[in-house]
Amino acid sequence: MELSLPRHAGIPAALRFHIHAHLSTGPRLWILLLLLISRSVFGVCPDWEANRAQKELDQLSAQLARWDHAYYVEHQALVDDGVYDQAHSRLQQWQNCFPELAVHRALPKQTEPYTLAHPVVQTGLNKLRDEAAVAQWLQKNSSEAEIWIQPKVDGVAVTLVYRHGRLAQMISRGDGEHGQDWTAHAQAIAAIPREIADRQGELVLQGELYWRLSEHVQAGSRFNARGRVSGAMASQELSAEQMRSLALFVWEWPRGPVSMIERLHRLTTWGFDTASHSHQVRTLEEVRHWREYWYRSPQFFATDGIVLRRGDRPRGEIWQAQPPLWAIAWKHPAATALAQVIAVQFPVGRTGKVVPVIELAPTELGDREIRRVSSGSFARWQTLDIRPGDQLRIALAGQTIPKILDVVMPSVERQVLVVPDPKDYGPLTCWHGVAGCEEQYLARAQWMGEKLGLRGMGEARWRALQEAGLLPDLLAWMTFTQTQLLEVSGIGKVRTQKYLSNFARARQQPFGRWMIALGMPAAEFLPDEFWRSESYSTLAARDTRDWQSLPGIGPGRASDISAFLRHPEVLALCERLQALGVAGFTEATAL
Repeated sequence: MELSLPRHAGIPAALRFHIHAHLSTGPRLWILLLLLISRSVFGVCPDWEANRAQKELDQLSAQLARWDHAYYVEHQALVDDGVYDQAHSRLQQWQNCFPELAVHRALPKQTEPYTLAHPVVQTGLNKLRDEAAVAQWLQKNSSEAEIWIQPKVDGVAVTLVYRHGRLAQMISRGDGEHGQDWTAHAQAIAAIPREIADRQGELVLQGELYWRLSEHVQAGSRFNARGRVSGAMASQELSAEQMRSLALFVWEWPRGPVSMIERLHRLTTWGFDTASHSHQVRTLEEVRHWREYWYRSPQFFATDGIVLRRGDRPRGEIWQAQPPLWAIAWKHPAATALAQVIAVQFPVGRTGKVVPVIELAPTELGDREIRRVSSGSFARWQTLDIRPGDQLRIALAGQTIPKILDVVMPSVERQVLVVPDPKDYGPLTCWHGVAGCEEQYLARAQWMGEKLGLRGMGEARWRALQEAGLLPDLLAWMTFTQTQLLEVSGIGKVRTQKYLSNFARARQQPFGRWMIALGMPAAEFLPDEFWRSESYSTLAARDTRDWQSLPGIGPGRASDISAFLRHPEVLALCERLQALGVAGFTEATAL
């Protein structure tokens, strides 16, 4: 029985090779491999009926078509390459899940056709996923050839043609085999030599037309380098600024000498600065160093990664318009990513704020895996109307905290959600874990535990106590017995003793710490000197004008403090603390 894999199956070449190598072992292994591929490459297929699947496929295909039109026709990059690649991969995954519904997506026609043939085709580059893949590529190639690293300068690929030393043509990359004639613009760009000291027939160079910058740091940058260059090249005539700012990084001389060192030397003599940005590397550590350097150090160009090249690549006559084996790219950490919404939660915080949290399918972003992201506020969630199945564009704020940029594509079916009303919650609501108050009440308990130093009492532990019926109020833990704690799932004898010791120490916390734990507004910002002479009775005796006299407390905060100190639930807690003999609450019931 002869089995084969379709070329368009979307399976990486390396994996396809190993599968073909094992096809002879029989159909059973073939079926097993297909099952593994369906999960490792394509991901888990959505559980959609045909009607919804068709709508989702059509919508994603239409979104990609809009991005394609903007990029290829209007020379505008509406999304980062990473988001575009993820969307394209997701469409491919869905098409493999629903092959009977697969749609063909054609690229838009150019406003100007690709009329010029490249003397040597433009190959493009495959991309390595992570450090492990880089290490594997290095191990395979470094034993056979010198390996060189260059920045993956972000711009637009072009071919330069010199004939008898004079600039004759500049051709856009186009489809790799044919491109547009950009020669007139090339003649106006100051950084491109009109003549070079090589009179031997035709000389072909390939490189990246980029926008010259000043002290540009790629990490955290949102500069659209490719769009800036594409826009310039789409104009009828270059402006004076464009003539000055456009520059060229030559990354290949397809018909040049076999030796990389000799190629770099000759390019330098002709006025190209390729050599200063090309370094021989032998180890993953060296590759990592240069990638970080071009990512985080000031440069005069934008980059989107690094390129590794074998020094002994074949001559250009045999190149094809597809990624070669002798060069590979490793991109910088993604600035943005496409994330699919799994669920939306509406936790109520200690002060009554409802800030929706979005659960995501695991999404790689900036060398991290993101599974949850905050909407920022309830109002923003309402504006974006985020629902399960939506595709979000996310980024890292300050390189650490994920944030939502926008909804790239809403799910075609809008799931009905149970959404709390923010008006039902505030700083003085939910002092008990009754229906509708579970989240805010647990947030109060967790806050109290943190401020009193109750080690090991995280959100899950407080929830377990509440579910066991042991937390009718925020101070119930102060009278817990060993027997009660041992009845709670997950709490054994050793942990019980630790908790009881922590509870006993919490009783001795100073008065100011207790007021912070109860949630008194602004209590954390009052100095230690203030708390040394205070008790609950002296606090409650102050009016709003007294509170406003303290540094950093305005009319609104003063009113909040007064309302808190006189609230019946707060008074009840203070009575409990007085009965338990906690310092500072001896006159609480007299208020």
